[in-house]
Amino acid sequence: MPESWVNLAERIGSDLHVELSGPGSRRAVLIRALRDAVREGRLAPGSRLPPYRSLAADLGLARNTVADAYAELVAEGWLTARQGSGTRVAAGASFARTPSRRPRTPVPARPTAPAHNLRQGTPDAASFPRTAWLAAARRALGAAPNEAFGPGDPRGRAELRQALADYLARARGVRTDPERIVVCSGFAHGLRLLFGGARGAGGGVLRGPFAVESYGLGFHREILADSGVRTVPLSLDEQGASVEELTGIPRVRGVLLTPAHQFPTGGPLRAARRAAVVDWARAGGGVVLEDDYDGEFRYDREPVGALQGLDPERVVYLGSVSKSLSPAVRLGWMVLPEHLVDGVLAAKGEREAWASVLDQLTLADFIASGQYDRHIRRMRQRYRNRRDHLVTALAAHAPHITATGIAAGLHAVLRLPPGTEASAVKAASWQGIALDGLAAFRHPRATMPAGDGLVVGYSTPAEHAYGAAVEALVRALPPADDSSVAGK
Repeated sequence: MPESWVNLAERIGSDLHVELSGPGSRRAVLIRALRDAVREGRLAPGSRLPPYRSLAADLGLARNTVADAYAELVAEGWLTARQGSGTRVAAGASFARTPSRRPRTPVPARPTAPAHNLRQGTPDAASFPRTAWLAAARRALGAAPNEAFGPGDPRGRAELRQALADYLARARGVRTDPERIVVCSGFAHGLRLLFGGARGAGGGVLRGPFAVESYGLGFHREILADSGVRTVPLSLDEQGASVEELTGIPRVRGVLLTPAHQFPTGGPLRAARRAAVVDWARAGGGVVLEDDYDGEFRYDREPVGALQGLDPERVVYLGSVSKSLSPAVRLGWMVLPEHLVDGVLAAKGEREAWASVLDQLTLADFIASGQYDRHIRRMRQRYRNRRDHLVTALAAHAPHITATGIAAGLHAVLRLPPGTEASAVKAASWQGIALDGLAAFRHPRATMPAGDGLVVGYSTPAEHAYGAAVEALVRALPPADDSSVAGK
């Protein structure tokens, strides 16, 4: 009867590299090599050695030679041998790594983590749906065809693209088909693919200048700058980005917007401006990049559909699971106009080099099985409760400070008295709080009036730690009369 693969694997055992050199019999040379491996730390205490038969086969020695060497080292105390446990390096075997002749460079101490993390941009890591994700991974791996474990398609797995097409159409009003979706490792990766990577790489699918909102994530602007793309800021008001300013920007070729929930100031791009920016793109051959920043988390308003639904040929829709699930999953997507698909695929390369196929298959199942919707609904309620907790605490202890942008998203902007932002950020640091002031997100060439504020992310802390974080935050806020000393 043929030997099973399991039995064969157990008989073969693990690999062990030893060099058989020097004078003496083969048994003596092997004993010396094993002692050296223990002394030098290559075999740590407790390490399991291969069965003597498999090591004899690997080294081309007689089985009795290896068995005798093991027995000698057991007698000397270097190894232990127990029935069912195999042969292992003895716990008390002395060894020392060969000291380096080079002086060691001191490793700087890691900065102490803040007691309370209220920075925006990350979900509650403790709420990752481990059980449901593991179940999806098992189902996905069991159903995956063999070809899924070969070189990856740069478009992304067909299963994920189909699941995304269905979900985005249903939940976000996106109009597309799977052939126009390209999977990437996140929003930043999508930008790099569209603009050609580092400066000097050349051949970007899109070129500048590009308009951006006056407040936004600085590293997005840096990606464009590294690709040689000049960015021009658009003013913001209660209606969203002032897209009418696009007609006054010379040679501008596109605009990057967060229309569902402007980051970081909050609020959607209103209907008239959504229509106006699409008309601008149609009239001049421009393109709109839609960053669907935390668009799935809404609390006090009707859902705002994707801008892409107004014109799929002029809008590039970008999304990811970094806010809805975890940034550790490293999966995002671009929904592209047809004329950009080939260029993006050429920029990505012939094989998938960024997004794990196994994670893609798991996410596809997670979405198709309804687990993604259930997770979103659960987290939407949890984050809404946190937002309400923050608003209630402000009303009770700092009524002079208002929270804006709170109808959706994962953060709030606390509007401060003029001239108090820098001192409030410092006071928060003294309270052990990590957060950012509004000025950290302002475009360096923005001309709109600047306001003082704190950007408070209420999604990051674990559930049990959130109350203490809000209490510490309230203690750090400036009192109502601080505006009278602004600028002193």
